[in-house]
Amino acid sequence: MTSRTRPWRRAALPIAAVALAAAATVAGPADPVRSAQPDWAATDYSPRTNYVLRCSGCHGLAGKGAAAKAGVPDLAGYVGAFAADPDGRSYMTRVPGVRSANLDAARTAAVLNYVVEAFAGPSWKPGTPLFTAEEVAAAQALPRTDVVALRRHVAARLKADGAPVAPYPWP
Repeated sequence: MTSRTRPWRRAALPIAAVALAAAATVAGPADPVRSAQPDWAATDYSPRTNYVLRCSGCHGLAGKGAAAKAGVPDLAGYVGAFAADPDGRSYMTRVPGVRSANLDAARTAAVLNYVVEAFAGPSWKPGTPLFTAEEVAAAQALPRTDVVALRRHVAARLKADGAPVAPYPWP
């Protein structure tokens, strides 16, 4: 069939074009990624909820990780030693899961503080400061480096000092 046998086609095209233009004007420029997803950085979830949503997929609800299967170290009973070490703190703010969690610096600091408070256990050193938004922002502004090498460096020093360090499969 040709457009001669379908006269509505010729009339429909200008109407559709006007409708699309009007929708674009009202809705603004289309950004399929932003419009399809909420602004996670602006959510007001609790630090625990953010942990569950962004971290527990790898570390589990109890912070047990999956070192043998996925190279994800345990947090429970170990994370306090990393939080007490300046390089360990930098490592914690820069691991891929933390960097890609799509949280602003304040919410990231709150989640890291939740992790330490919930999972450090006997690895907690009294007097260890809580994470701050400023600390997280400064650490995440540093160039991306090999976090496995950074963890290896921190873990070796912590072990030498007698601190507990979770098993980790990567050399």
